[in-house]
Amino acid sequence: MACSVYAQIRDDGRVDRDRLAAAFADRCEPYRGYSGGTVAVLHEIRDGRPWSDAAGALFDGRGSWGNGAAMRVAPLGAYFAGNPDRAAAQAALSAEVTHRHPEAIVGAMAVAVAAGHAAATRGRDCAPEELLAVVEPYLVEGRTAGGVRRARRLLGRSVAEAAYELGNGAQVSAQDTVPFTLWAAATFLDDYPAAVTACIEAGGDADTTAAIVGGIVAARTGIGARRGVRGIPPQWLSAREPLPAWVTDGDARQKLDDSNGSNVL
Repeated sequence: MACSVYAQIRDDGRVDRDRLAAAFADRCEPYRGYSGGTVAVLHEIRDGRPWSDAAGALFDGRGSWGNGAAMRVAPLGAYFAGNPDRAAAQAALSAEVTHRHPEAIVGAMAVAVAAGHAAATRGRDCAPEELLAVVEPYLVEGRTAGGVRRARRLLGRSVAEAAYELGNGAQVSAQDTVPFTLWAAATFLDDYPAAVTACIEAGGDADTTAAIVGGIVAARTGIGARRGVRGIPPQWLSAREPLPAWVTDGDARQKLDDSNGSNVL
């Protein structure tokens, strides 16, 4: 799903919810561990039900406040580096396709803004407090917003204490996931291996928390190590699952367009 968000932003520069919903439904692979509600929504979309109806009907019409929208949004935020308003707005659109509850939407917005700021501050210092402060204007009152504010007060504490106070994703909700992931990203913003290791140490929904934290931190560090920064280890990158062909083929076309001067990102 993160690859689908990335591909649409790369190709169109914005989120088209109808097209994104169709891509999510077409590429749904339930064995990857989607929630039952998300699988049901995507199957309904594939069968022709409008995404707004399918996603809006979950949980007696309240919509899902799960953490999936936040998990897939970091590439979008990095794309809009330096433009937090745009990142937040497009993140909200990307979330609504499957998660209509305000908590999930706010969670996705917060992660996107953090990823954008991480990318925008490459090459200069960024204090942990700064990363969390830039998210504040996009926090709509609720449990996720309250958790992010608590995360600011917990900077400097241990991983165990932060996870205990903020959650570790075990409840699979935005409010149980996003506050800890922003704390971890802010704490380990220049150290990708440490950031991902912190998510594993915290337990809970570690694949989701590591995806969110890794996405934010990688937007700043990139790959490899340089002075004061530890990025994605090349051996980790070489061991990962290959990206889908529809992502890598599109990247190759994009590079060709850029070299011809026809499409400057």
